[in-house]
Parts: sequence; C-alpha cells; structure tokens
Amino acid sequence: MAPTITKIESREFEYPLEDVGTDEHGFNLVYEPGETTYRKLFGVKIHTDEGITGEYVGGNSPAAAQYNIIAEYLIGKDPLEREKHWSEIKRALRKYDRMGMGPIDIALWDFAGKYYDAPIHELLGTYRTEIPAYASTYHGDDAGGLDSPEAFADFAEECRDAGFGGFKIHGWGGGDASRDLGREVEAVHAVGEAVGDEMDLMHDPACELETFADALELGKACDEQDFFWYEDPFRDGGISQHAHRKLSQKLDTPILQTEHVRGLELKSDFAANDATDFLRADPEYDAGITGAIKVARVAEAFGLDIEFHAPGPAQRHCIAACRNSNYYEMALVHPHCQNTQPPVYEGGYSDMMEAVEGGTVSVPEGPGLGVDYDWGYIEENTTGEVHTYQ
Repeated sequence: MAPTITKIESREFEYPLEDVGTDEHGFNLVYEPGETTYRKLFGVKIHTDEGITGEYVGGNSPAAAQYNIIAEYLIGKDPLEREKHWSEIKRALRKYDRMGMGPIDIALWDFAGKYYDAPIHELLGTYRTEIPAYASTYHGDDAGGLDSPEAFADFAEECRDAGFGGFKIHGWGGGDASRDLGREVEAVHAVGEAVGDEMDLMHDPACELETFADALELGKACDEQDFFWYEDPFRDGGISQHAHRKLSQKLDTPILQTEHVRGLELKSDFAANDATDFLRADPEYDAGITGAIKVARVAEAFGLDIEFHAPGPAQRHCIAACRNSNYYEMALVHPHCQNTQPPVYEGGYSDMMEAVEGGTVSVPEGPGLGVDYDWGYIEENTTGEVHTYQ
C-alpha cells in the first residue's frame, strides 16, 4: 500500500536577533547595538500513516497564508507523488505568487528521504558533497559596524582569513540620506583593492538604487574591480528583462537576476532573452526543491550557472545535485552581530560563519534533509495560532 498523508501542521514562532534592528523604513536588517529584532518563521510537519513525518522550518507569512489551500488538497494523497502534487498546486495557486508551495514541497522531499532512508541529494543525483561558500553581508549601517567603505574592506579581509572564497556587499539602504551612491562606489573600490586578487567579489544593492543611471555607475565600478557578479541593482525590483539586458550590454560584470521573479517559465524567459548571465533559485521562493531543481536544469540547458539564494539544508541538497553552481550563500554575516540562523537545529548542523571549513560547507548525510529540528524550542516560542489540517 502506498503511504498516505493524514495530517499537516503549521506553527508560527519567533526568535531574537541581538544587536540587530532595521533601517529607517523598516525593511532591511542592519547592525544596531542594544536593539533586539524578533524574526518570525513557520514549522511545518506532514504526517503520514507510515509513522514518518516530513518536516521543514522556514517560510514566511505570505507562504503560510496559502497552506490552507494546499493542505486541503494533500490530505489523503500519496506523499511520494511530488511531481503530480507540484503540478496540481501550481495550477491552483495560479492567481497568487505560489510562495506557499516551497515549504510544503521541501517537507515532502524530507518525507521521501526518510521513507527511502537516503539524503535528498542522493534522490536528486549527487554531484558533490562539499560546497564552496561566500560571505554575504548585512546591509551597510551607520552604527559602528559596516558603516564605511573601509569597514567593508576590513570585514572582507576577515572573511578571507576565515577561508571564504567569495564576499558579497549588501550596500546601504533606508532613507534618502542613506542612499549615497558615492559611498557605494567607494565600498566597491575599497573591497576590490583589499581582497580582489584573492576572492570572488559580488555586489547586491537589493534593488535600492533609484535609477538605471545609478545602476550603471555602480556597475562600472564593479567592472573596474573585476567583480564576479552584480545582482538586483535598482528599483525595477529585479523583474525587467529589457532593463537588465540593456544594463548587461553596457557592463563587463556578469548580471545575476531572477531572485524576485517567480516561476520556471519567467526565469526561463530571462535566460532566453539575454536578461541575465546567471539564474537565481531558492527552494523556499521557487516552489520547493522540485521547482528550484527545474530552474537549475533550465540554466544548464542555456549554458548558464545557477546560484541558490540564502543558506539552509534544502539549498545544500540542491547545490549538491548541480554541476553548474559556484557558491553557497552564507548569509547574513557581520563583524559584530550574529547570523540570522534560527536556533532550531539539534546536532551539528550550522549556518554560522564558523561552519565554513576549508572554504566549504558539507551537505547533511542523514535521511531526508538530514537535520533534526528542536521542536521544543519552536513550541515554546509559538506566536500565532497552530493550524492543523486533517
């Protein structure tokens, strides 16, 4: 008899980030001594009649709002029919952003790995088990942390000494007073001159730059310092194929886009229309491991590399199954405050800077995601209603 899904649970919880606040608009996380920011995530469990539970911790409120649609469909279904479920749910959520697909699909993959007693990367087809990592910074601040071009350069040297092969700048954001293009350009040169001969360098303004002209000016600075990629520069939101094709034509630095483009077809269009030099994927954002791997295979077909957004066990399994991926994003890192990793892992799994050894991170080898979640911590820090579907 095939296994059957009997119940799905979703639990919202929060955890503290010490010495972390937000910029004046409240969107970007920044270093702020003495401040505590509480971040909310969701723990998902998919129960089956086999006594095996698929689990995932992550996601966000927009995703969780779609779980009720997904869960009602999945109850009573075979959890191993991931491709069938992916197709049906994708159609059902056609009017929405489909963010709810990601955590559920990852939990289904976790079930499958446990069911077959294999890590997810083996089910996908293992290419490697050690992945090079780059340091991806918090946004620039004005609080004594990453508060100057020199501070970014000093931290880049620290990351180099810790074994990272790459370093990515997230520049300053917030209000008009913080958006100083000259300071952004100076940071590119300071970091390039400090470690450019020893590390691959990236810049991600996170769509903070106001105009195409701003994006072009900062991109030319990246050209001068031979940056590895230039990501999501300006206020188009990272979604305009035309704008990024034009930008790419005027720069030597490769463009990395599609973090904010949802769906296999739209990402494929970016590649087909020369609007990006790398494709971006995230198993949370891009309809799970199923969706992210589809994007990775499209990238390979176009002769492009796939770079996965953010750290996490699902990302590690995806990268382990991809030949055409260069780096694991260790994010967000800072010289004076903690990474944003939630304190929910038992055992040896970590996405703190110290987890990088010899410039790489390892892929979990246990069944499924290969991580054990601290459900006691999650339950003790529950902040919202626990939703149960059965």
